[in-house]
Amino acid sequence: MLDLRKLRYFLTVAEELHFGRAALRLHLAQPPLTRQISALETELGFKLFDRTSRTVTLTAQGRAFLPYARSVLEQVELAQVIAGKLAAGTAGQLTLGYVSSIALSDLFSRAIQAFAQRFPDVQLTLVECASGGLGAQVADGRLDIGLSRLLPKSTDVQVLSLGEERLVAAVSSDSPLASQATVSLAQLSTYPLILFPADYGSGLNQSIEQLFRHHGHPLRPGPTGRQITSIIALVAAGQGVALVPDCTQSLMNRGVTYKPMQEVDACAQLLVLTPASARSVLADAFLGVLEQSLHTR
Repeated sequence: MLDLRKLRYFLTVAEELHFGRAALRLHLAQPPLTRQISALETELGFKLFDRTSRTVTLTAQGRAFLPYARSVLEQVELAQVIAGKLAAGTAGQLTLGYVSSIALSDLFSRAIQAFAQRFPDVQLTLVECASGGLGAQVADGRLDIGLSRLLPKSTDVQVLSLGEERLVAAVSSDSPLASQATVSLAQLSTYPLILFPADYGSGLNQSIEQLFRHHGHPLRPGPTGRQITSIIALVAAGQGVALVPDCTQSLMNRGVTYKPMQEVDACAQLLVLTPASARSVLADAFLGVLEQSLHTR
């Protein structure tokens, strides 16, 4: 294996084309530098420099070898920089799971953008999941962090609440409900309610079902959609109504009107899930960015 120190000596001499000046740059006496270059030439099996009493020039083999030597040292320097950043927790990989309705919130986009700007050397992988599967994926290490609306079943997951988000009614623009200032659960109960599929593990479904039960109103199931965008598209098509987080209003679909709910407890949770045992430095960093984003709304 080539000695990295000798490669540095070679590059310095190649840049200066003068052993004396190169020795000064390297803080060496000239004879030891000359011996190191000779030793490197012996290892390589060819001469690197042609020397006279007045000039130093690269041989043909030396010129051909130069970019490879430079590349090796550049990679070593890069590895040292990355190692330092990994040790400081400013580089590496972070996998973030999220549910589709949270991805529409300003908090989500602000936190992702701020984290990417603050930690440009971190590879951030975003994975969309159903709330029901987020907890298990955080617990077994597939996700470093999960943004969910559903409390996990696993005790290996730590839960941090970021508060609640108001639910609004999404109704067809030609529905009588669209002309009202507010909408009640009693009124929504007379329409098919568009939800995520029952087997999807949606935390939003759970919040909505609990809300209807708490207020004693029947829930009339309608069509289902696996994405919040699909649910809104079904509302626009006149297939029913939906209860969605307030941030969904950013989906300004033609034919859909959003109305505030009369019930003050019509809300959905916003939860952050992390491993209960060992949270990574990068996960802590993301939580810090998330908290700052929460306070700068």
